[in-house]
Amino acid sequence: MGDTIWILIPLAPFLLAGFIFWSKHQQKMIEKQSEMTAEKAAQYAAATERLEQRVRVLERIVTDKGIDVADEIEKLRDAPLN
Repeated sequence: MGDTIWILIPLAPFLLAGFIFWSKHQQKMIEKQSEMTAEKAAQYAAATERLEQRVRVLERIVTDKGIDVADEIEKLRDAPLN
């Protein structure tokens, strides 16, 4: 066992350098994953906002008894999207 340790001592800097390289790579991967997660969250938030706007329009159509529903739907089809 005493002879084996002398073989490992010269390899220590290489092992340490490999570990440092690996840990930096892992950190970059974590950062990239968090960026992707944030981007997906923003996309989901935008999609949710669009759906909420559409539901508000539908609620307004259903609850407004003075307007013909078919005419209102046709007007909304021609309206620009936000």
